[in-house]
Formats: sequence, structure tokens, C-alpha cells
Amino acid sequence: MRKKFKRIKWIFGVLVGSFFAIGCLIGGVYLVSYIMGPPPLSNQQNTVYYSNDGEIIGEESGSESRHWVELKAISPFLIDATLQIEDQHYYEHHGFDYKRIMGAIIKDIKSLSLKEGASTLTQQYARNLYLTHEKTWLRKIKEAFYTVRLEMFYSKDEILEGYLNTIYYGHGAYGIESASNYYFETAASELTLAQAAMLAGIPKGPTYYSPLNDIERATKRQQHILAVMRNEQVITESEYKEAIEEELTYIAQNENEEVIGAHFQDTVLQEAAEILNLDVEAIRSGGFEIHTTLNRDYQQQLEKQINQTVRSSSEVEVGVLAIEPNTGGILAMSGGRNYAESPYNRTTQAKRMPGSAFKPFLYYAALEKGFTPTTELMSEPTVFHLENGEEYKPSNYNGYYANKPITLAQALALSDNVYAVRTHLFLGVDELVDTARKFGFKSPLPAVPSLALGTATVSVKEMVAGYAMLANGGYEMSPHTIKKIDNANGKTVFEREETLGKQKLDEKKVSVLNHLMTGMFDSQLDGYMSVTGSTISNRLTRIYAGKSGTTNSDSWMIGYSPSLVTGVWVGYDDNRPMEAVAEKSYAKSIWSQFMETAHKGLPNEAFDMPAGVVGVPVDPSTGQRATAYCDTSRVMYFEKGTEPQIHCTDHVYEDNGAQDEEGILEKLFDLFR
Repeated sequence: MRKKFKRIKWIFGVLVGSFFAIGCLIGGVYLVSYIMGPPPLSNQQNTVYYSNDGEIIGEESGSESRHWVELKAISPFLIDATLQIEDQHYYEHHGFDYKRIMGAIIKDIKSLSLKEGASTLTQQYARNLYLTHEKTWLRKIKEAFYTVRLEMFYSKDEILEGYLNTIYYGHGAYGIESASNYYFETAASELTLAQAAMLAGIPKGPTYYSPLNDIERATKRQQHILAVMRNEQVITESEYKEAIEEELTYIAQNENEEVIGAHFQDTVLQEAAEILNLDVEAIRSGGFEIHTTLNRDYQQQLEKQINQTVRSSSEVEVGVLAIEPNTGGILAMSGGRNYAESPYNRTTQAKRMPGSAFKPFLYYAALEKGFTPTTELMSEPTVFHLENGEEYKPSNYNGYYANKPITLAQALALSDNVYAVRTHLFLGVDELVDTARKFGFKSPLPAVPSLALGTATVSVKEMVAGYAMLANGGYEMSPHTIKKIDNANGKTVFEREETLGKQKLDEKKVSVLNHLMTGMFDSQLDGYMSVTGSTISNRLTRIYAGKSGTTNSDSWMIGYSPSLVTGVWVGYDDNRPMEAVAEKSYAKSIWSQFMETAHKGLPNEAFDMPAGVVGVPVDPSTGQRATAYCDTSRVMYFEKGTEPQIHCTDHVYEDNGAQDEEGILEKLFDLFR
């Protein structure tokens, strides 16, 4: 009996001690809150984007454009709708709804997470004004502290007024007055019940519940709010029916005028949300300073080149991405011709067939399996008989063929499809898929014969990133827009290490391929047709490597110097064929003009040639070492020991009686050196 009494006494003591400790803690919070005084009811929380030279390129609207209005100037419908869906007991509690909190805590303990929320309006206001949106116990403690201070020093109406004037309603609209004007071009005081219910539903998820993003989802939430208001007898049945039947008209203002790189800024926002594990609304209203990789001059020049090249009457779309290959930093981006009309980003979101622009990845695989720039295969109309019994008959552009063996160097420069398919089938169809994965491709890649001709759908971002690995010597890298993020207090919460990743590709083979890819601009490789870059080669003032690609509905041009990689895609969003001749040339024109402008005034750069790679003059038509008698000669690069040893014998000296003895000796010397 005595043991039982001691146990009860011990339990009683623990409970009393716990209650005393909790009481002291609560008393301490209130005492410190009283000493610190009232927190401000508004707070600048602009998130600012900076270019790579430290200049501001974008900024979220601050309080000066949030149009603070008094509570009496806000529609009663909006106030009632907000209270009913967010905090029905707002005027009864002192900052915390303990019944809801206990229910949320139990659910959090069961799930071992912090996913459940039971925030009152005061708590939400405290979080929006003073804290980040991360879900940690420390943040929740700070939130509680600020909630006490708000409730201690301000009236319920003052807190509610502040909340409604600072909450985020999506699309850059902070506060109910800005939101009313943005969505309906009306004052907050004039909102109808239907309009008010629609707006009241947005703050829970401004992107998710915006009627401009998803009208069906937003309408369901609006109707839910109206039903709650009716059930709680805040509105009558007739008011409910009238609001349900009211057809809303949205007059969204253009929020993107004169924005530098609007698609780029969208990408920054998404990337920041992933880095900090926050939702995009928390980033937009969190007061962050985000230092990006954007080169303002490049971005402005890119947009200028697109506008000057593409006819205003054309409906084709454009996606362009420029990357610094050694870091992966995105220097310029255009996800489309008009962001206001279409914020869809065609460099990151769209998947299109790259056509022959995919061939460099095939030929890297071929170099790994022993091919060299002078490896010859037949270029002629060919029907390939596959193991499954089917036949595959690729064709060259306009039906042109060499009708004889051609070298890898010439096949790449002329974009010979038969050569590519022969190579692909020789290597095995899985080899190209495996190689593409080394280059960072995540999109599905079917192991079929046509993959050699770029029939898989991939993004511009994937393609440019793959080419960037060639430009940087074979190192892994990830395209990105953010260098550093500082929070509202000036503390750096993220900083990227601008270093190369792991060596993923063989540097010697990368070097050989880089020089092979300069061939599309070199007329010395002309054969049964001109090299594919002949239409723009006269515009180029330095050496670039690159490859174009064409399908019925896509036009690509991707090329690079050692310091800049740029990819251009042109086509219709609905995949209709490009029939106008001018439209098929847009990609190359935009690429060449942008690259030349970006490199203007910079010193010439040479692609790295690591030890073990040698250059020798080669006759493109024979693949043998060129002599003084060959009509053309191009220096090609080989891994040491794989270069051709035999000199060309197709072109020999013919005595026309005009050669003196000294000239003959020089020719003989050239022949055997």
C-alpha cells in the first residue's frame, strides 16, 4: 500500500512540476513579449533577383505597391469568407486554437512529421511577416512567440486588417486591394460575394488555386467556401445560389512588361523552391536576395536577335538556352517569343525530337569502340534488315548520297543518315542509350534503329547540357540559374560551388569529337552536298563546333566555343510541319548572330588538345594523309597511333612542263615527309 501511495505521490509531483514548468514557460514568453513591445504590422519581404554582375533583374512587389486599405474599406463578404475558411474562431481565441492544435499534434506524432497545420490567422500573419515557411519545431516556436506579441499589443481588427493587406494572392499580388484590382479590376470594397469567395480561397495555395492557372480547381474551392458560409448561416440560401450562378470575368493585368528574362526568372523561382525546400509562394514573399547566373547583355541580345530574325506574322515558337560549360550556369534563356501570351518554357518543359543534332552522342560512342575520323562506311540507299524481321530504310536529305564510302568526318559534316544508322546498328542499339545517359539524359530513349537520327523526344536543356560536356572536356555538370541565396536577414542560406563535376567522358575522344564537329562549317569537307553549316559559315569569325538537326516539325542548331554553349529550337507548339523555307533557317540564324555578338571583343579560344592527341593533314575524299597534290586538305585529330599512315595516292604529280627542278623536289619532299 505504501509503495502504491509513493507511486501516486511521484506521479502527482511530476504532473505538478510539469504544469509549473509549462506555466513558467508561458509566463516567461508573455513577460518577454511585453518587454519587447509590439512588432511592426507590415514588413518589406520583397524577393530580389540579381544578374551575374550584381544588377537587379527582377523584384517582387513590396508594401509600397500592396495598396494598404483600412478594414472598413474591404468588402464584408471577403472578410466573412476569409474567416470562415481560415479561422472560424478568430474573434474568440487569443492567437491559438488549442483544440485544432491538439488534433494536429496528434496527427504529426502519428506520422512523425510536421505536415498538419492548425494555424490561426494571427499565426499565419506572424509567419508571413517575420519568419520563413520551413516546417521545423524551431520555426513553430518563433511563430508562437510573435503570435503572442501581436495578440498582446493589437486589437483583433488591427491584426485582421494587417493580414488581409499582406497575404499573397498569386501572380505578384500582395494584399486584397492589389488582388481585387489584378483579378477583377475593382476595389476591395466593391467585391461581390462570388468574387470574394474566389479570392478567399487563393492564399492556401496561390499557384494551385489561382483561377488563372486552373479554373476548375479554383471554382471547386470557391463553391466549398460558399457552402461553408451558408452552413454557418453567414449568408442566406438565396445569396448562396446567386453567388454560385454568378459568372466571373477575369481581367488579369500584364505583370511581365519590361522584365529581363521572364522565363529565366520563373526558372530561378522554381530552382530556389527546390533548393530551400519551400513552396514558390514562400520564396516570392520571403525577402530573399537571389544571385543568379544571368548575363544581362547576353539576354538582351538574345531577345533582340529572336525579334529581328523571326517574322512577326509567323506563329513558330523559339526556345534558346546559353550555358557556361565549365560551371553549368545558364547565361541566357528564352522559353518562347512572348511570355505574356505564353509563360510555357520551351527550353525546360517541352520535349521535341532533336533529329541529327543527336548524332554527336552516337559518334562519341563510335569513337569509344574504335572509330576514327577517317573510318569509312557506305553512303547509298540502304534497306536494313533487323533481327525481328522488320526492315528499316533511312534516307538522306533530299535523297542525296555519295554512293561510295565516306569518312566519319564527312558523314558528320554532311549529316549523312545512312552512315549514322550503319554505325548505330554496328555498335548495338543499346550502346547509344547507355552513352546518352553518360551525357546526362533522363528522358526515355527507345533502343531502336531510328534513335541514331534523333527520334526520341528530349528537352532543349538536356541537349545543351550534353553539348556542354563536350565543350568542357567531358566533365559532369548540371545547368542551373542560381549562384547564391541570402535570406531576409542577410544570411547566406545557399551558395553553389562553381567547380567541375566528375570526369564522365574520355578527354581524348572528346577532343577528337570537338574538332570533328567544327567540320559542319568547313567547305573542305563538302562532298555530294555542301556541309550543313555552309549557309552561316561566312558570318562566323572564329572556330565553333556544332551540329544542326531537322525533323518535319523541328529545327535545331546547337554549337559551342570552349566558353559558351548555345542551343536553339524552332517549331510549332502543335507539332505541325514547318513548310516555309524562311522558318527552317531561323535556328541557324539566331544561333550564329547570338554567338558572334556574345564573343565580340573576346580573344580567340582553342579547344583543348590533351597529350596523346595528334593532328595530321587528311584528304577528306580518301581519308588518307594529304599530299601537296591533293585538291583539299583538312587537319584532323586522332588519338596517337590511330592516325592514317598511308599518303593519298589518288592525287599525284602531273608534269605540265611548267614545273622547274626545285618545284619537283619540293613536291617530292612534301609527299614523303
